[in-house]
Amino acid sequence: MSAPVIAIDAMGGDLGPRCIVPASIACLAEFPSLHLVLVGQAPLLQSLIASNPAVDSARLRIEHASEVIGMDERPAQALRGKPDASMRIALELVRSGRANACVSAGNSGALMALSRYLLKTLPGIDRPAMISAVPTARGLCHLLDLGANVDCSAEHLYQFAVMGAVAVEALGVANPRVALLNIGTEDIKGNQQVKLAASMLQQAPGLNYVGYIEGDGVYRGEADVVVCDGFVGNIFLKSSEGLATMIAGRAQTLFSESLTSRLIGRLASPLLKRLHAELAPETHNGASLLGLQGIVVKSHGSADQQGFRSALRLAFAEIRANLPQRLHGRLEDLLL
Repeated sequence: MSAPVIAIDAMGGDLGPRCIVPASIACLAEFPSLHLVLVGQAPLLQSLIASNPAVDSARLRIEHASEVIGMDERPAQALRGKPDASMRIALELVRSGRANACVSAGNSGALMALSRYLLKTLPGIDRPAMISAVPTARGLCHLLDLGANVDCSAEHLYQFAVMGAVAVEALGVANPRVALLNIGTEDIKGNQQVKLAASMLQQAPGLNYVGYIEGDGVYRGEADVVVCDGFVGNIFLKSSEGLATMIAGRAQTLFSESLTSRLIGRLASPLLKRLHAELAPETHNGASLLGLQGIVVKSHGSADQQGFRSALRLAFAEIRANLPQRLHGRLEDLLL
């Protein structure tokens, strides 16, 4: 395999290039075979790179793009009105084969619209879905969709389940357990679309469907892939991130209230740091847009340097797993 190349929308996200550039440079040091293309306003990117003289210029280059898609812009406006936007140019590098993946912390709706328009979906897939990992008692669970598709039919949920199972298997989980997120585990629970999707999944050849799962079951590690529509998935993910942040903040406050608590906190510090590293949202940052004819990873818009590096790591792992090709090879066998 030739050297993997990731095209980065360097102008996207709340923190922009001043976060993305140093995160990218750090990722180059972490993966010696990786090459990166920073797409954005060249003078600004060059000045940020120049402040780090240790950069390997042979593995990091700049692709100029004069326009930026705002976080509040409508997808249709981004699709038609900004042909030289950094997000679009990064995706065009993937389409032309000059990059193996695109990573962006920018406008989610614009990224989905441009990705579908430029890269197209795999045969048999109606809509791409966002998938990301959440920590559980047994390791990780991959949840999809996370907001790309608010209204989903039973067929869409079925396709998400198939894509999620293949993707997680490609990333190292043998015979992944697939479940539908529901308000109960009984067969009579759920809306009509969920019930129809369950019926379809029960008949899917070679798919390890384990039935319905409730929200608490996700964190107990009862499934490796959990499927829902994007409305539910986005609320579930954001609520989980908010809870993790709140617990970390409360623990920090409790361990600083008195001399005794500060001493206990100092003794517990190594364990608390380890727990934070395992559960912090930035550790698991990065949602893949599954179902496209190319690799696209969406970073959280507010991601810091550590979070953006996590998104780059995910894109690199999917390149090594040859994910779109593996999806294409398995979809014909599993899609109804």
